Amino acid sequence: MSALPSSPAVARKRRIGVSADHHHYKWWALSCTSLGMLLATINSGTLVIALPDLERALGVDLLTLVWVILAFMIASTVLVLTFGRLSDIFGRKKAFVLGFAVFTVASLGAGFAQGGTDLILWRIVQGIGGALLFANASALVTDAFPKEQLGVAMGTNVMVAGIGLVLGPVLGGALVEISWHWVFWFNVPLGIVGTLWAFFVLEELMRPEVDHTFDWWGTVTFVIGLTGLTYGISRGGIVAWNDTSTIVALVAAVVLLPAFVLIERRTRAPMLDLSLFADRGFAAATGAAFLNGLSRFALTFVFVLYFQGALGDDPILAGVKLAPLALGMLISSPLAGAYADRHGARTLAALGMVVVAVSLAGMTTLGTGSSYPLAAFWLLLNGLGSGMFNSPNTAAMMGSVPVHRRGIAGGTRMMLQNTGSVLSIAFVLGIITAAVPTKVLLSIFSGVSSGLSDEALRPFIHNMHTALWVLAGTAVAGALVSLARPATPKAAKA
Repeated sequence: MSALPSSPAVARKRRIGVSADHHHYKWWALSCTSLGMLLATINSGTLVIALPDLERALGVDLLTLVWVILAFMIASTVLVLTFGRLSDIFGRKKAFVLGFAVFTVASLGAGFAQGGTDLILWRIVQGIGGALLFANASALVTDAFPKEQLGVAMGTNVMVAGIGLVLGPVLGGALVEISWHWVFWFNVPLGIVGTLWAFFVLEELMRPEVDHTFDWWGTVTFVIGLTGLTYGISRGGIVAWNDTSTIVALVAAVVLLPAFVLIERRTRAPMLDLSLFADRGFAAATGAAFLNGLSRFALTFVFVLYFQGALGDDPILAGVKLAPLALGMLISSPLAGAYADRHGARTLAALGMVVVAVSLAGMTTLGTGSSYPLAAFWLLLNGLGSGMFNSPNTAAMMGSVPVHRRGIAGGTRMMLQNTGSVLSIAFVLGIITAAVPTKVLLSIFSGVSSGLSDEALRPFIHNMHTALWVLAGTAVAGALVSLARPATPKAAKA
């Protein structure tokens, strides 16, 4: 697979950026993917901090409130692999630009939502745009950068994500003081800039695959099966495991996901190239990404409930209090990427997951009377560990696959990581809500629990500690999986 030639005449017509064969093009490409990361992380932080205000403004129940988060995650999870395959066929730039545009339009529509159902539907459309961005960001960076600089590039993306995580909760707290609508409308100008920037700056570095055969049977079984899995587990954790809808969804997953694997083994142009998992480095990296999503994603949600619900903080203060989590990622991500480029990712990624596990265990000491500096320390440590893991793990995984399969490889990574994130929310909510009186839960989720006594909050704090121990155990498993990769990974084929 060879790079597309760059015409000097075309290069002279460009008004933004540089031509694809210019040695600085990689940094221009990185600016596009970093802007995508910034958009996604700011949106996540502003929304989570605004959940109590959404509950009060729209009058929705707890299940609907949770689905405002899960709708985006499930849509982006089940589609990211399909879009990765389509990007390998039709071009990564086109898919990335389209992702920005779809996300922008959906953000505008979400701000006009009149109720919970409308908002969830717009969040699904946002998830479609997010899947297009997620499936192609790491592939575009990997195409543009030489392997010896890939860790720095991935670290920069994670660092920008850290900036978004710092800004998101604080910005969300400020925006809900105006109106909850602006939590979504704020994405619109950022999305317009991203769409135009990616359109003018990015170039298709690799020729799309000549074989346009699309795996329709694999796509259908995968989308329905994974939707059933994520929907069933999330609904089971929130509603009930013996609920009819929960059971039907899980049965569909049990039947269709194994069928998907059988189809992928036999089809000529599979959506998921199972041969990628024959490389132990790729298999371990994707497994670790899944466990990382499982152990970390619900943490911000838990601490929003802790700060706004249990402690009674206002949205702006709660957002400021969450900042150490993102600051830790901001500090460690570029350093970890640079270190991994020189010394390898195996030990560093595993150590990062151990640090995450230690921080999660330390958080079980927090209660209604704990001082904030203690919470800030554990949040900072968790962010440092996450930055140590993410950029080396992603760089190692993307650097191990053939050039023409990077779209599907990036989609596979995001699919597994997002699946872990969905399950993280579902299981943690199931643990936190167990045996807590309904009145107390409603007060905590609406952020108006300042009148509750420590005794009334005790079941919630106990369940929060249990959930954190489960997440810590998951992080330890992620460290062990990270160590399963070879000390010296194989070079990727062209």
